[in-house]
Amino acid sequence: MQPHGNDSFEVDRAVQDALDRLTLVANASEALSSTLELDPGLRRLCRVLVPAVADWCVIDLVEDEDRGEGRLRRAVVEHRDPNAVPPGFLEALLPPADDSSDAPLARALRGAGPLLLTDFPPSEEGTDALHRIELQTFQQLGAHRAVLVPLRARRQVLGVLTLVRTDQDGLEEQDRLPLIEDLAHRIAMAVDNARLHAEIATTAERLQRSLLPDLPDHGPLDIAARYDPARVSAEVGGDWYDAFLLPDGALTLIIGDVTGHDLKAAVSMSQMRNMLRGIACDRKEPPGKILARLDAANEILYPAQTLTCLYALVTKPEPDGPWLFHYGVAGHPAPLLVTRQGDARFLNEGRSLLLGADADTIRPDAIEPLPPDSTVLLYTDGLIERRSETFDDGMARLRQHAAALARSPLETFCDELMTGLGQASTDDIALIAVRIPPATSTAYTATAE
Repeated sequence: MQPHGNDSFEVDRAVQDALDRLTLVANASEALSSTLELDPGLRRLCRVLVPAVADWCVIDLVEDEDRGEGRLRRAVVEHRDPNAVPPGFLEALLPPADDSSDAPLARALRGAGPLLLTDFPPSEEGTDALHRIELQTFQQLGAHRAVLVPLRARRQVLGVLTLVRTDQDGLEEQDRLPLIEDLAHRIAMAVDNARLHAEIATTAERLQRSLLPDLPDHGPLDIAARYDPARVSAEVGGDWYDAFLLPDGALTLIIGDVTGHDLKAAVSMSQMRNMLRGIACDRKEPPGKILARLDAANEILYPAQTLTCLYALVTKPEPDGPWLFHYGVAGHPAPLLVTRQGDARFLNEGRSLLLGADADTIRPDAIEPLPPDSTVLLYTDGLIERRSETFDDGMARLRQHAAALARSPLETFCDELMTGLGQASTDDIALIAVRIPPATSTAYTATAE
C-alpha cells in the first residue's frame, strides 16, 4: 500500500532531512580533512555549519593544557553576516576557565553538555571575567538560543563548539543534538590529530636541527650553511650538510638527501652522516672511493635505504697554487661555481648513481681549480625543484640568482638564495657554501683540532 496525503509528505520530508544531514556531515568531514593546518580547517568547517545549522558559531580551544595552564583561545568565529563580527574579535586569549566559574563555556570545558541555552542575561550579570565575555559575545552577535558541546578526544576536553540561532527559525536544538554531537566528535578528532601531527613534526625538526654540525671557522675560507624544513607539509626529511677539517688540513664539504619525509628519514640521515664521517676520517681517500665505501656499508647495514650525496675536499696543495675542489657526486644535483665576476656554471663531472641503487657502481671523482674570491655552492633539490616546471628551469633560476649575488658577503649570499628560491619550495632545503679567499690572502694552514 502506497502512503497517501500527509503520510506521503512526512515520508518525503524525513528522507530529505536524512539526505540533508548526510550532506552536511560529508561537507564537514571534507572541510576538516582538506588541510593539516588546524585553524584553516576549522574556519572551513564553520562556513559549512553557518547557516546550515546555526546563524553563527564559535570554536574555543584549550591551549597549553600539557603545561597545566589551560588558557582558552577563540580559534574561529563565523557569522552569516560577515560585518557582524567586530574587528579584533580573535586577537586575544580568553580569561582562564576557573573550576568555580558559572560560565556555560567553563561548564562545557569541565565536561558538562551538551548545554542548551535560551536565557542570555546582560554581560554585567556575569559572575567572572570569562562569563562576562561570553555574555557580551551573545549580546554583540545576537542570540535566541544556543547549544554548547565539549570537544572530547582521548578522555580530554580540547575545547567547545558553540552554535547559536538569532531567531526562532529552524529546527530546535533538541531535535538536532545527535547531529551536533557527531559534528563535535569529528571536530575533536581533527583538533587532536592536528596537534599530534604538529608534535611529531616539531620533534623531527628539532632532532634534525640538533644533528646539523657546527661549521669549522679555521683559516681564510669563509663557510656558511642553511637548513629549512618543508613549508607546506611541516614535515622534515633526510636533507643534511656537513663540514669538518681532516688532520691534513683539507676541508671536507658534504651535502646529502636520504629518501623520505618523516622522523625515520631524519634518523637515517644521522646514521649516514656519522658513517660517512667515520669513513672519511679513517681512510683519507679521494671522494669517489669514499662514496663507494659508504655505499658498501649502506648495503650491509641498511639494504633498503637510498640517498644522494655529494662529497668534496677543498685543498691548497701548493702555497702559490690555486685552491682545488676535489669532488664526487652520487645522484645529487651538481655543485655550482660562481666567480667574483658573476660567471656561474655547474660542475658536472665526477657523477654516478645514487647510493643504495647498485653497490658495484664505479664512483668517479673530479678536480676543479677554484678562482680567487669565487664561491662554491652545494644544495639539495628542494632549492630548485618546482612541481610546475622542469628540473632544467630550476637549475637555470638558481644559476641566475647566484650570479647576481657573486660579490655579496657569504652569509647574505645564502640568505638571499633561501629567500628568493626557498619561499616557493614544498620540500626540505639544505645548502652549504664556501668562499675562496682573494688572491692576496695568506695560504691556508688550518689543521683540525
